[in-house]
Amino acid sequence: MFRRTARLLVAIVMLMAASLAGVVAAAGAARADGCYTWSRPLSQGTSGADVTQLQIRVAGYPGYGAVLAIDGDYGPATAAAVKRFQSAYGLPADGVAGTGTFNKIYALQDSDCTPIHFSYAELNDCNTTWAGGAVSAGTAKSNALRTMWKLEAMRHALGDQPLTVTSGFRSQACNDAVGGAAGSRHLYGDAADLGAGPHSLCKLAQQARNHGFNGILGPGYPGHSDHTHVDHRASRYWSASSCGI
Repeated sequence: MFRRTARLLVAIVMLMAASLAGVVAAAGAARADGCYTWSRPLSQGTSGADVTQLQIRVAGYPGYGAVLAIDGDYGPATAAAVKRFQSAYGLPADGVAGTGTFNKIYALQDSDCTPIHFSYAELNDCNTTWAGGAVSAGTAKSNALRTMWKLEAMRHALGDQPLTVTSGFRSQACNDAVGGAAGSRHLYGDAADLGAGPHSLCKLAQQARNHGFNGILGPGYPGHSDHTHVDHRASRYWSASSCGI
């Protein structure tokens, strides 16, 4: 009798545990489904749209002076970026994107795929349509999303203290109104100006070198004494002479 009762109690406990795990898993899936859900582990040699989605989220971990290609191919550079992402968040750094890595990404993103500490509105105080720039509205918005994930990596590296975005996407009209350069990267949606806060402008410019920004302009560069500018231009141009850059 005692053994049957014990077995029954064990069965009940296991059933309750399984039910709870199912609820937790369902909650995790629901959160992920609001943006994007990976359905397989990813490692070197894989390719596809799911790799592209991963690359967008780890593009802020390319290593000093590097830029991670968002090309849908999981090569050595992507594996290295994943390792840096994993190390940054205390995960086993094996370069394979599996459950632990995806769960961390799910925790870091909102349902519109933006990282939790940045928003589309923050990267665009010009208009609500993302139109009127040097590229299509869809491209400008996509570029801004990539910028935000790089900023999220930079924010984490700086101790998870806030970064203040003072300017992001600009239409031609908005760019003209503030006296922006004719070929400003703000017209492409891939630029952000950062104001001082917990970190000095020089600290921001120096740290940005580790997070995939080809363009970095800061104190010492004409017109940049009150902000640090980062962008995704095609080739590297860093200039913040007051900061040793």
